[in-house]
Amino acid sequence: MGEVVAAGLLSHVPTIMLPREIRLELNEGKEISLVPALEKLRREVFDTYDYDTVVLLDSHWFTTVEFVVTSHGRRAGLFTAEELPRGMCRIPYDWKGDPELANLIAAEAEPNETWITPNDDQYLPIYYPSVNIWSYLGKGNPDKNWISMSVCQTADTEDFLRVGRAIGEGIRKSDRKVIIIATGSLSHTFYPLRELRGHEASDPSHIFSDAAREADLQRLAWFKEGRHDRVLETMPEFLKVRPEAKFAHYIMMAAALGEQEFTAPGIQISDYENSIGTSQVHVWFDRPSGGWTSGKGAA
Repeated sequence: MGEVVAAGLLSHVPTIMLPREIRLELNEGKEISLVPALEKLRREVFDTYDYDTVVLLDSHWFTTVEFVVTSHGRRAGLFTAEELPRGMCRIPYDWKGDPELANLIAAEAEPNETWITPNDDQYLPIYYPSVNIWSYLGKGNPDKNWISMSVCQTADTEDFLRVGRAIGEGIRKSDRKVIIIATGSLSHTFYPLRELRGHEASDPSHIFSDAAREADLQRLAWFKEGRHDRVLETMPEFLKVRPEAKFAHYIMMAAALGEQEFTAPGIQISDYENSIGTSQVHVWFDRPSGGWTSGKGAA
């Protein structure tokens, strides 16, 4: 039976891919905490844990009538971002996929009353959350598998929960040891173009609104306490501050790990930072010694 060995809510903000000197220039001469946190996570987790596959929930990959999971045997190429080609240009990527796990997850769609399609088209676009996170945490570990999952833009919280359950069930029916990465931010509103260059520093005072910052900090406190039930119960309230991708990446991860029974405390491994109005932070969840949950979710 498969299991999830760890999970993370990780930022993929384009700034992490900029040269260090430019990062310092944008941040008043200081390094953003997101970068050393990813480097430490690589050393202490991705280079040391026993795992087979990373399932990355990509909050920039929007589909419309279904969720899609990559089922390629390998994905490789050069990536230039349509959103910010100046900062993310011709980034090399090359990783093994996990068609078997992708298909097991997709097979759980109907039992969970949702729609998930595996896709191995060599021309399927790739998005920078997957590339950026792999560049820090996967590059140089060629034996590890990486698959990505989309966010259906017509879905809502209930749909994300159903897909998360399918992910958990698919993992349990495999023989894989899995790390789940939910990549995206909490509140996610940009400043208008004529204002945003005055808000590039990482200090959270630049977060778009007081309401957004307060909502984010409340959820970070709940993560620390393992109160994922409160995060899920208050999604209607949180949606008012526009979390990235309707917070689908986190909701799917939480549902895969037990939903209301998911109680693993979150370890905040970076500062809570701003990026032109949006929130950026890394939070890590290790598998509890007794398992994630006694009921739903991945063992």
